[in-house]
Amino acid sequence: MKQLLEGIGLVLLVQGVAGLVHEFTGWLGGWGVVQHLGFADGYELYLSIALVVLAFALFAAAESGSKAR
Repeated sequence: MKQLLEGIGLVLLVQGVAGLVHEFTGWLGGWGVVQHLGFADGYELYLSIALVVLAFALFAAAESGSKAR
C-alpha cells in the first residue's frame, strides 16, 4: 500500500509541477494533463497547486502508515 500511495503521489507531483512550470514560463505546453482538461480553463494554476499539495499529503499518508505497523 505504501508503494501505491508513493507512486500515485509521484505522478501527481510531476503533473502539478509541470502545470506550474507551464503557467509561469510557458514551457511544457503539451506535456501536463492539467492544460488538457476543458473544465479547468482559467483554473490551471489552482489545480496545479492542488495536485502538488495532494501529492505531499499522499507521501505523508504513506509514511505514517508504514510507521504504524
